[in-house]
Amino acid sequence: MSNTGEKWVGKSVRRFEDLRLITGRGAFINDLTPVANMHHAAVLRSPHAHARIKGIDCREALKLPGVFGVLTGDDVKKMAKPFQVGVSRPPKYYPLAVDKARYFGEPVAVVVAVDRYVAEDALDLIKVDYEPLPAVVDVEKALEPGAPILHDELGDNVAVHRNLVYGDVAAAFAAADLTVKARFSFPKYGSTPMETYGVIAQWDPHAGMMTVWSNFHGPFILHPLVATMLQIPENKLRFIVPGDIGGGFGIKTSIYPYIALIALAAKKLGCAVKWIEDRQEHLSAGSSGTDRISYIEAAVKRDGTILGLKTKIIDNVGGYIRAPEPADLFRTTGNYLGAYTIGAVDIDAWAVHTNKSPTGPNRGYGCQQLYFTLERTVDLIAEKLGMDPSEVRFKNLIRPEQFPYLTPTGGLYDSGDYPEALRKALAMAKYEELRREQEKARAAGKLFGIGMVTAVDPSVSNMGYVTVAIEKAIRQSPSYLPKSGALETATLTMDPLGRVSISTNHCPQGQGHETVVAQIVADELGIRPDEVNVITEFDTATRVWSIASGSYSSRFASVGASAIAGVARQAKEKIMKIAGFLLKVDPERLELRNGMAVCLDDPSKTVSLKRVAGTAHWNPLSLPEDIGPGISATYTFSFPTAKMPDEEDHINSSQTYGFIADVMAVEIDPETGKVKIVKYVSVHDVGNILNPMIVEGQVVGSAMHGIGGALYEEMAYDDDGQYLAGTFADYLCPTAMEAVKMEIGHVISPSPVTALGSKGAGESCSMTAPAVIGNAVADALKPLGALVDQLPLTPDRVWRLINRKGASA
Repeated sequence: MSNTGEKWVGKSVRRFEDLRLITGRGAFINDLTPVANMHHAAVLRSPHAHARIKGIDCREALKLPGVFGVLTGDDVKKMAKPFQVGVSRPPKYYPLAVDKARYFGEPVAVVVAVDRYVAEDALDLIKVDYEPLPAVVDVEKALEPGAPILHDELGDNVAVHRNLVYGDVAAAFAAADLTVKARFSFPKYGSTPMETYGVIAQWDPHAGMMTVWSNFHGPFILHPLVATMLQIPENKLRFIVPGDIGGGFGIKTSIYPYIALIALAAKKLGCAVKWIEDRQEHLSAGSSGTDRISYIEAAVKRDGTILGLKTKIIDNVGGYIRAPEPADLFRTTGNYLGAYTIGAVDIDAWAVHTNKSPTGPNRGYGCQQLYFTLERTVDLIAEKLGMDPSEVRFKNLIRPEQFPYLTPTGGLYDSGDYPEALRKALAMAKYEELRREQEKARAAGKLFGIGMVTAVDPSVSNMGYVTVAIEKAIRQSPSYLPKSGALETATLTMDPLGRVSISTNHCPQGQGHETVVAQIVADELGIRPDEVNVITEFDTATRVWSIASGSYSSRFASVGASAIAGVARQAKEKIMKIAGFLLKVDPERLELRNGMAVCLDDPSKTVSLKRVAGTAHWNPLSLPEDIGPGISATYTFSFPTAKMPDEEDHINSSQTYGFIADVMAVEIDPETGKVKIVKYVSVHDVGNILNPMIVEGQVVGSAMHGIGGALYEEMAYDDDGQYLAGTFADYLCPTAMEAVKMEIGHVISPSPVTALGSKGAGESCSMTAPAVIGNAVADALKPLGALVDQLPLTPDRVWRLINRKGASA
């Protein structure tokens, strides 16, 4: 890089991480050997979706040479407490089944041996006496009278039920000219990161310290949950995260039960224990987003104005509701009405237990379910009114002069120009030309469809939003601890030779954080990005962190970048004071460029950062008392708008809100039902763009995740709860062969609430791709009278739609 003093933020600087990663020099969890004489764990899992565990016989397994010991549910029940979860009626959830297995693949026992091979062999020698019980996997059937009950102490399968009403819904429907009703089904799918879960745990009985290495990426609110469950003081539970994580996408949030499980094995057996999840385990018992059934009714005027909504959403949280659930249900509260000026909404929200695997955050969590329902409904409104789908959207979009915009549910949208973004997407797609092409294709007997969506892209979760799951009476009780906040911390040091190191709490998973951090610091301190050492390894024992820390909800570009800019500015202030003292000039008349402090009034007066740092370290007593020795800073950026929910359940559930407008064209093979994407245009408003290349990489990657959920991926079960997608032969993911060429555009409305005007971009099209594909396929099948109300749109499902007119997907 040249030393020109140029600005770096906003440029497509090549990723510093890539050379290390593509040459095989990454340090992932399975590459680590942090302690000597590690033993290895294998997990015995239930072959039943629902079964009472009457007994476990481990005697033959313990006789096998090389086996060090076995951990069972009886051990766990004696050594630990159930995990806490933020609902009024929590089930008793442990990392091992203690009385019943409640989903296929639930851990039942752990074998620890000298190596994984011996541990796996020993699993075959454990005899479990199961009493099979009836199972239920359909979330609506689980609510019916007489359904099998998963948690006897709860009396039913309801994990959460809240009815949230915002605005005058009755008045909205009374003023409507017509209503539109629909039911939608969204599938259960995950993100299948290249690297699966991995945990290494070591117990020090003398210090009472549990040290855990894992590829957990936050939120670190789960650290105190694990400490409480293990009955260890929180300052005696040390989480260490390597600098490299092979993808996460929210899925690795749900590693924490395995952190607790391997920690318990290490504590019981008195040895360091390592466990690396295999792919079959990950697919069947890792984590996923929720599958959801949604009912929606819209109150509409004849000109296309949407006055209000009545919705019922039922999330399937599997065998146990576990933190941070019910995140999928309530994360979208602030942006529940999307990009529209809809004035009132009734949200009848349910989370329900079934005999599927438990759920958690998955890229876009909650938003892909929300926007599939909302945006399909907007298209149904357009169809019923005989209007173009774009016309209905323009009629209802929030206008730029309305920002900052307070939604009826409490979301505070910071900035945007939604109509301009949609106009740009339509222009890039050559929408009118596409419609003419569609007419020709239909005349030729082809199934050609065009879809569009608009969506608000929320980032930086407010830690208080999940408490909307708690009834107001409980939240208002004196014993209840309110929750709020969205913050991040960074620490910067300058060594005696003037080189900068900065540590962050983001636990990156391949997004390019190291590069962007270096760009921000370089701009603030007038140096080159390659002169900045970015420390991404995370350690709860040595970092300044909070429960909000971590990499999730697209928080890096908003709160993370703000913390980085803030700590660099704090360090800069001290650098300027020292430089001003050395040059005998007012620090306000200095600027940093090319590694020098330069006097604006007399450019011949300069001092190098090396000299400034050397003075602070080697000769601190020469400095005035108000400056002090060394150059270091720790800074926390906190959003003042991340407040707890009010008495009416209003919540600003995220802190910055971007925008997405997608337009897509598809062609369907009538013989096979295969959907081919022939055009995909996506326009984004992510505020000021920190690194365009990295942002566009996030857009394309997120689109592939959304396409996977729309066309290929489903964690399928039979009616008895047996898992049907345990390998990649059955759980189909899009590959490079299925990748689509995207045309990406940008509309920039800087955020007024972040230090650099930037917003999150990590989840983006994972939220919108399922909806835009659903709308495009529905448009293609419109002449057949088919209703697209279910995903994924696999070839067999689309074929059935084509050949059974009027049937839903």
